[in-house]
Amino acid sequence: MYARRPAPVNVNWSPRKAYRVVRLGACGARARRLNLLAFLPIRWPMRAILDVILLILNLYTWVLIISAVLSWLLAFNVINYDNNFVRSVWGALNALTEPLLRPIRRRLPQMGAIDLSPIILLVAIFFLERVIVYYIYPTFGRF
Repeated sequence: MYARRPAPVNVNWSPRKAYRVVRLGACGARARRLNLLAFLPIRWPMRAILDVILLILNLYTWVLIISAVLSWLLAFNVINYDNNFVRSVWGALNALTEPLLRPIRRRLPQMGAIDLSPIILLVAIFFLERVIVYYIYPTFGRF
């Protein structure tokens, strides 16, 4: 992890100008004088992007669980598919989950009425979340 360098006292450049200096290849004493790391904090936006990715994965986990419960309720005829609200919710959940579940179902052997693809997708999502939290997120730590 890099230590944060103090901002230059007498140089008052904008981040855009500092980026141009980096892009043009400022090196040596001039680059040290400008203290380019103070102008380009790249770690904070990356942490925000990772937080959004983790939030999306968490929401998709809930969508998968709701889809599985709704499929059981429809299979055991607890709720009726002829209801317009149930049909629209079921169509929305299928539109969200089927693009990721279909390739998993193709690779799994036929097990009759048991569908293990949501479980496998949930395990993959949990694995991806743990990789992000334990390995990727700490590399973009605070200064």
